[in-house]
Amino acid sequence: MITILLIEDNTEIRENMAEILEMANYQVFSADNGKEGLNLALQHRPDLILCDIMMPVLDGYGVLHVVQKNKFLQNIPFIFLTAKSERADVRKGMDLGADDYITKPFEGAELLNAIDRRLKKTAQLKREFQGNLTGFNDLISISAGESYLEKLKENRSINLYKKKQKVYTEGNHPARLFYVNKGKIKTFRKNEEGKELITGLYKEGDFLGYMALLENVTYRETAEALEDSELALIPVAEFEEMIGSNPVVMKRFITLLANNVNEKEDKLLAIAYNSLRKKVADTLIEYYNKYNPLKEESFSIDLSRDNLAAIAGVAKESLIRTLSDFKDENLIAITAGQIQILDYSRLENMYN
Repeated sequence: MITILLIEDNTEIRENMAEILEMANYQVFSADNGKEGLNLALQHRPDLILCDIMMPVLDGYGVLHVVQKNKFLQNIPFIFLTAKSERADVRKGMDLGADDYITKPFEGAELLNAIDRRLKKTAQLKREFQGNLTGFNDLISISAGESYLEKLKENRSINLYKKKQKVYTEGNHPARLFYVNKGKIKTFRKNEEGKELITGLYKEGDFLGYMALLENVTYRETAEALEDSELALIPVAEFEEMIGSNPVVMKRFITLLANNVNEKEDKLLAIAYNSLRKKVADTLIEYYNKYNPLKEESFSIDLSRDNLAAIAGVAKESLIRTLSDFKDENLIAITAGQIQILDYSRLENMYN
């Protein structure tokens, strides 16, 4: 059974709320001041805390401060209860890390809906996220809400980038997060001989440049437009405020960073040890999956041979020969330089 800690000094309000919550099949622990509430929290570690702001002994801000500093409690969803006259103080509570607030007086349905939303969001944050861009996008959506993604598209500075124009350059300090509103972007690194290795592909709806922001380092790669593109710019302060407002979210981002490093190591191993045919096949499948999620048969890969070789980590000449072999084997078709996959399964399961 889901447990809720209710901290409210008004006896009538506390008893009414407890009755509503128990009727909704929640187990409720009640306290009439912040100090008693913290003792109950440490004893029972509830699934959610409802806490009044203005209370004797220890107010709601004090309770939240202790909860956020205690490793045993800090990931518990926290909702403030506030009177209308105290709404100006809510911002302070949200800055301290509260997840939500409910203004008194409120209807029972409003209370239960707020609790349900918060518990669902917490459950989503506990699930495993892919250690790549998809996982990052999923976590942003859950932690900040779908409305955040919509705001990125509206009332936001939009930069236009021509094909082959740089978005940012390796070695520079990050000042913003990028959101691909339209187009395709690649990230790459070059060795001392100038040979390029593409490290990432981005499409509409993807975030870009987040690794340097999360690690607080300079860019380790360069980003460039593969075609004419539009990118929304999100100031670094806004991004940091979002991820810093919830310790659960921050921990998930750290996990994603670790997974991202592991994924890149796996890719480097594949480049080092996979056969030429498998490298090229994996590259075609990667691009196809990235830019054709609906698996439309008419989709064609229009990437230059230089870029395809840079993704696969092979010489351009070797890539061209392998593509010719794949064409002869009816794995792909090539028309006017564009590649159409004919046998997805055989390419995906190419032997090493």
